[in-house]
Amino acid sequence: MIYRFRAILDHHQKDDIFRDIEIRKTDTFEDLHNVVTQCFGFDGSEMASFYVSNKQWEQGQEIALFEMEDSSNTKKMNETILEDIVDDKNTRLIYVYDFLNMWTFLIELGEIVEEAQGTDYPNLLFVCGQVPNDPPERQFESDSSFGEQENGDEFSNDYDESWNLN
Repeated sequence: MIYRFRAILDHHQKDDIFRDIEIRKTDTFEDLHNVVTQCFGFDGSEMASFYVSNKQWEQGQEIALFEMEDSSNTKKMNETILEDIVDDKNTRLIYVYDFLNMWTFLIELGEIVEEAQGTDYPNLLFVCGQVPNDPPERQFESDSSFGEQENGDEFSNDYDESWNLN
């Protein structure tokens, strides 16, 4: 069986940027990583991870390109088969490529179809939009309590250079 995914670049521009990809459900997450990076024009040499997601696009379990020392429950891409994580009920993944630039993609399973004779997989079905030269800027929520003490008073911005010279 073949999974048809839509991989959408998460950016803040008016034009959509996405790729429709076909891949065997028995392929690994590393295979999906390779096809996503290739069809968006990346060389695939940066750190990357998939995250299982729900309908609200909340980040769940990590499937990493490389094993990390401190993450015992993280799966590795080359050891994890697509159909072991993704099915008709669990259809969403978040993919982050290049943790310094945080290229982020929302990947959703659109349908599961029979393998077509004469088609090589993975297969790029459709391309929409041009990938920008620079990664999208990330909008981080500000913590309105930053800079406040527990009693609600703000910390002083005055710096006393001799504070420890007693």
